[in-house]
Amino acid sequence: MKPLKFPHRSHGDRLPSYKSRFPFALFQRKLNKSRSPSTYSQKKQPFANAVMAVGPYLPPRFSVAPMMDCTDNHYRTLARLISKHAWLYTEMITAETIVHQKDNLDRFLAYSPEQHPIVLQIGGSNLESLAKATELANEYHYDEINFNCGCPSSKVAGHGCFGVRLMLDPMFVGEAMSVIAANTDVPVTVKCRIGVDDHDSYNELCDFIYKVSSLSPTRHFIIHSRKALLNGISPAENRSIPPLKYEYFYGLLRDFPDLRFTINGGITCIGEVNAAIRAGAHGVMVGRAAYNNPWQTLGHVDSTIYGKPSSSLTRRQILGKYQVYGDSVLGKYGQKPNVRDVVKPLLHLFYSEPGNGLWKRKADTAFRHCTTIKSFFEETLRAIPDSVLDSPVGETPVGRDELFADINSLLPPPYEVREQELLYA
Repeated sequence: MKPLKFPHRSHGDRLPSYKSRFPFALFQRKLNKSRSPSTYSQKKQPFANAVMAVGPYLPPRFSVAPMMDCTDNHYRTLARLISKHAWLYTEMITAETIVHQKDNLDRFLAYSPEQHPIVLQIGGSNLESLAKATELANEYHYDEINFNCGCPSSKVAGHGCFGVRLMLDPMFVGEAMSVIAANTDVPVTVKCRIGVDDHDSYNELCDFIYKVSSLSPTRHFIIHSRKALLNGISPAENRSIPPLKYEYFYGLLRDFPDLRFTINGGITCIGEVNAAIRAGAHGVMVGRAAYNNPWQTLGHVDSTIYGKPSSSLTRRQILGKYQVYGDSVLGKYGQKPNVRDVVKPLLHLFYSEPGNGLWKRKADTAFRHCTTIKSFFEETLRAIPDSVLDSPVGETPVGRDELFADINSLLPPPYEVREQELLYA
């Protein structure tokens, strides 16, 4: 393995800054006094990977959010059969897992070439582990690497001291993003919330964005437009209880015109995705709607968001292709994956369709004895009418037109950097 790179910058290194408004020297002095640079390589890392990735793919105007226990290889295989252009994210994988499983990495990082464009999301709070994990992941040729600064799980933000808790330490996030970027040739991005507990003002969010972008090559932020509450509520409740503040997201577009922002949170259908883009969002990330209703959500991405032909596959044809995939991976890692693991993302393919309830009941029974995906389909798909299996995707759902209708009138006051506060933060 090549030596890991830990960038260390002197006062002569040139970093991007908003010189007309914000004093970069505050952050540069702070960085040079931060965690010990004695083991860092002196090789400078040019910020060549700073922009939103495009490469051979269309830009990430639509992406599927990283979701633990959801966006695994099986789901991503299904998603790619439905949409050719949606950007797909892995589940969050901790840097420590990648490092400790370096002799078993295929189980965590391998995917089929058809899944491009695909983003690896990693989590962690140790610079050396982040550097090693990034270096190990290079062999898998992900299209971007995303750093998790948004997960509110107590296992992550509490005991693990990473995820959304890192928003309280933007100086470290800037260092971490520089370390990740120094060990990969693909763009690096951050996914975060709009705040944490009582640290939820618009200016505090801007401080985080400014510090991270000033100290690293990060130029693309995915913003979940809710704050996180770390005490007393579950991750699921953190997706619904804190109110959505889309005005914070669109304030960032105004105040950081040189950066790129993807909006996340509360967007439930393609009509609402289009509304967010019309209001100015560079990209939209959808989570539960893309998982719980993949046919109606992903089925419109290529034509409606990208203006490209859809796959035109019916659900029967998609299941035929998925069966080939599923039977090829059963038992690849000993007892895993089993039929239940492989079929899990399919259980939402017939959301709200005739026969959906009966299909799920038959699936529960079939899981007990079916040993192949083929036999599972033979036993269960008779519950779904041919008209559902063979029909194309329906009309584009309209969604809530009012979501972003008056957003410009709701924007917070423009960001003003507080020099002394930032200097001693």
